[in-house]
Amino acid sequence: MSRQAIDEVTMLRWRQYEQALAEIWSDVLGVETVGRRDHFFELGGHSLLAVQVISRVRQVLGAEVGIADLFERPVLADLARTI
Repeated sequence: MSRQAIDEVTMLRWRQYEQALAEIWSDVLGVETVGRRDHFFELGGHSLLAVQVISRVRQVLGAEVGIADLFERPVLADLARTI
């Protein structure tokens, strides 16, 4: 597989994670639209909601993400790259 093909697959995977995260954040935070550059805490997130988000990420994506990851990378696109 070429380097370009690998990069495209990686980008597609990140976009899928971003979409899934946006849906989870929207549901947990009660906001209609969440974009890739949105900040969890600026959208009204707090520690208790962060626990809910991490739980759903584990359920939906099967990813081992910790609450510290969300606190360290509160922008959706940045968190998606850690999954």
